[in-house]
This record gives sequence, C-alpha cells and structure tokens, in this order.
Amino acid sequence: MQQRVTLITLGVHDLDRALGFYGALGWEPHPSSVDGEVAFFDVGGMVVALWDRAKLAADSGVADSGGWGGVVLAHNVEEPAHVDELLAQAVAAGAVLARAGAPTAWGGYSGAFIDPDGHPWEIAVNPEWPLDDGGRPRLG
Repeated sequence: MQQRVTLITLGVHDLDRALGFYGALGWEPHPSSVDGEVAFFDVGGMVVALWDRAKLAADSGVADSGGWGGVVLAHNVEEPAHVDELLAQAVAAGAVLARAGAPTAWGGYSGAFIDPDGHPWEIAVNPEWPLDDGGRPRLG
C-alpha cells in the first residue's frame, strides 16, 4: 500500500446540519455529492465525505459506541491570527471551542474546536511545516 490517504469520511447524525456547518466555514460540496445521502468535498489531493454515522459504522464493520474515535483532524494555516479567526468562525457556525488558540510547547500556535457531530479539529501554525502554494504542509 502506498503511503497516502485519499478519503476521510466523517459520520454525521444529520447531513443537512453538517452541510450547514461546513458551508458556514466556506466548504462547498462537490457536484458528485448525492443530495440527502452523502456530501463530498475536494480538499486538494484528497476527499472528505459526510455520511450517515450509522451507515458508516455498518459499512466499516465497527460497533459505534457514540464516543470519540481517537482521531483528530487538523488544518494548518500560516499565521496565529488565522488560527483565532478560524476558531471564531467555527464557533459562530455551531462548533464547541475545545481549546483557544495559544502558543505550543513545540514552537507553534494552535487551538481546537469540535464540530456538531463531535469530530475534533485542530487549527495550527507549525513553523517546521511550511505550507506550499496549494496550502499543503511540507515536512521540515
């Protein structure tokens, strides 16, 4: 298997609510999305999907305990002010602020929010991982 991830599917309880939340953050569903079933987002070299949480669990062969699954999604930005702006935007759209933006022990700046379906997102500046013109991190 090649060392890459091509798709991340987030299980959601209410697709319309999830679409409203991510739409408020500026995300636009890809035309290949299926209304009322699944939403796809082209996120620059990979795809993020929103799909019914129960269907996702059944399709994946796991029991959904309803709790956190041990995964945190991250979005890197270039400046600390952008971290704070995105956290505020997410909270205004319905997220819960998990951790306000602050300097980190590893020399960066980060904060976190939890989307309406319980998926945690970290928003971070990592000076060791500069972003290329497409917004993709380059491991230093």
